[in-house]
Amino acid sequence: MIWTLVIVAALVAGWHVHEGCWDRRLFTGDCRNLSARQTRAWLREHPETQMLDVRSAREFARGALPGAVNISSGDRNFDTKAATLDKETPVLVYCAGGFRSRKTVERLKVLGFRTIRHLHRGHMSWRPDSRS
Repeated sequence: MIWTLVIVAALVAGWHVHEGCWDRRLFTGDCRNLSARQTRAWLREHPETQMLDVRSAREFARGALPGAVNISSGDRNFDTKAATLDKETPVLVYCAGGFRSRKTVERLKVLGFRTIRHLHRGHMSWRPDSRS
């Protein structure tokens, strides 16, 4: 039992180190990683922001940020569909927990999006009735 806990703790610690390195490389220029609280403030200041939910259609149907557009990161036509969004208007991207959307940030940069915001920890961090 103790070895299981040690292994789990090592995996969690390893992920946090990896995530930190990934974030330092990914979130540069006008691309930022925002907490739920920071996201709320951003959306108040930038109501024109396009919200891109990259979860599956099934996940999206269970609940999403108000006004979000759903284009699954797993969709083989993702790039074509995402290219229909305005590249000059800020885009907020999120998934369930932050992994798929982080990968999507890289794709959005390649597609030419200028201002990208990422919801840290994804939809699971978003609580409509909370201030976090």
